[in-house]
Amino acid sequence: MLLALLTVAIWGSNFVAIKLALVDLPPLLLCAVRFVFVSVPLVFFLPRPAITWGQLLTYGCAMFAAQFAFMFLGMKLGVPAGLASLMLQFQVFVSLALSVVLLRERIAFVQIAGALVASVGFVVVGLHTGGDVTVAGLVCVLLAAVSWAFANVTSRRLGKVNPLALVVWGGLVVPLPMGLASLVFEGPAAIGHGLGHAGVTTWLSVAYTVYLSTLVAYSIWSWLLSHYPASTVTPFTLLVPVFGMVTSALYLGEALPGWKLQAAAFVISGLVLCVFGPRLKFLRPALAAAPGNS
Repeated sequence: MLLALLTVAIWGSNFVAIKLALVDLPPLLLCAVRFVFVSVPLVFFLPRPAITWGQLLTYGCAMFAAQFAFMFLGMKLGVPAGLASLMLQFQVFVSLALSVVLLRERIAFVQIAGALVASVGFVVVGLHTGGDVTVAGLVCVLLAAVSWAFANVTSRRLGKVNPLALVVWGGLVVPLPMGLASLVFEGPAAIGHGLGHAGVTTWLSVAYTVYLSTLVAYSIWSWLLSHYPASTVTPFTLLVPVFGMVTSALYLGEALPGWKLQAAAFVISGLVLCVFGPRLKFLRPALAAAPGNS
């Protein structure tokens, strides 16, 4: 639990670093640059994980390339850092569903109830698009969440592998396709301008996303998923928006109107049910009587 909490604290604060880096660097370029530093030079010192190249490509594309390309695009298109940290938790719903379908894991009735409670929070956000929250941005962040969920299940099916090596070699998949995508969609002029005008704040933000958010946090996360069921581990990510919204308000001055707090309250309540509901004694009779829990 402590490792999971440390990981989500790093990830929650990471949204501030991303927003700062996006001031100078275009989103696809930022994705490519981030994973150049993730993989180099460690890829020369860590042996490739004992998995197939197909598994490595699938993991790298889902966990890193697709997730972060969509997330960076969403934040650039008009999703505030704190709200992005909240909406990205849509991955928990998809992860729980995939863990049932693909991994044959059992989901408690109370976890389904928790998912329904948290879904109200996502609806609240959807009802407040416009202004500093765009529909296009939200769609991109939700696509990032789906990519993360698929990667969670992929990681679980890899078994026990060196988590740091998995992150480093998985990150090696990203720079070439994201670099080409940046060249095609963002253009040489935007790339040159971004790299030429990137200051100390930008590079410190990139360093945070590389060394803390990726190398440290994802290594811990991969280890957790290799030792515990995905349905137990992934709900902890619902704490990411707590850190994300608080740090964004403190360091970026993002407003926290009532509707954002209401949305966060529903999502966090869903987390409590998903993680702690099966352990609550007063719920056990109801769980035992629930369909599929006999």
